[in-house]
Amino acid sequence: MPASDVRRWQKKAILVKIEDTYATDAAPTAAEGILAANVEMTPMEGQELSRDLMLPYMGNQGVILTGLYARLVFDVEIAGSGTAGTAPKYDALLRACGFAQTITADTSVEYDIVEDGVESASIYFKLDGVQHVMLGVHASVALTLDVTSVPRYRFTCVGLLGTISDDAAMPAVTKAGWMKPVAVTKDNSVMTLHGWTATGDSLSIDLGNELTPRFPFGDEYILISDRSVSGTAVVEARPLSVINWFDIAKSGALGPLSFVHGTTEGNIVEVTAPAVEIGRPTYGQTSNVTTYSLPLAFTPDAGLDDFKITVR
Repeated sequence: MPASDVRRWQKKAILVKIEDTYATDAAPTAAEGILAANVEMTPMEGQELSRDLMLPYMGNQGVILTGLYARLVFDVEIAGSGTAGTAPKYDALLRACGFAQTITADTSVEYDIVEDGVESASIYFKLDGVQHVMLGVHASVALTLDVTSVPRYRFTCVGLLGTISDDAAMPAVTKAGWMKPVAVTKDNSVMTLHGWTATGDSLSIDLGNELTPRFPFGDEYILISDRSVSGTAVVEARPLSVINWFDIAKSGALGPLSFVHGTTEGNIVEVTAPAVEIGRPTYGQTSNVTTYSLPLAFTPDAGLDDFKITVR
């Protein structure tokens, strides 16, 4: 086989654009390219229908493939756009997760949960000469802010199966418009939970969208059929007189959470939630310092406000 026919795993590109009409190809270009990491692509998921024929001999009868869709999972760094009031380059991904975008000029871009009129996206996944098209994409996202790693979103995208074709030309995706993230540190990051300004190691939040492929006769679509936001905070243990997580957990009390990451205008990402319930704390340790691992349940307060992302 000629060496020119070898396809290299490192040569990948992801292009994402919001659709004007559901499942109608928005034709994303290199300008909508995503800087992604830790990519996992499942090009064909779906059902296998067994024929179960009665025959006078044994053997594999094969299957009928139906309800085919694609799944793409990848990380994106948590950072701003470089300019307050300008949407970050990963804007389309958050909107496909069921967030509505609100721009305040020169100030911020807010992402609030919506359940009606959720936008969909077209995704082109290019793997060294082959293009996979996903249409009508909806997604979910998990955030990880940890002192030991680059802060990242992890997006899970599910879309209807479009074309799969040779496409020799890789798009000219660049790092233009993508801000370099800052580390999670004392200087860069502030978390408050139930009124306590926390000292800790990590915060993780999972939007928990249930992505349901539907293939009734007469239609096909990906549905966000449910949502349950959860997370975990790992914080240093303090005397109970300072903060008593055991009493808070037993009482079922709801309290606010805020995590502000970044200090420079244009590269600040803030996560807020009004009504977080603390689950059963467990003990751990980091460098022989006692920690609590706190399960977090993000409950709606007024509704559609489980948690919010603000980029400013």
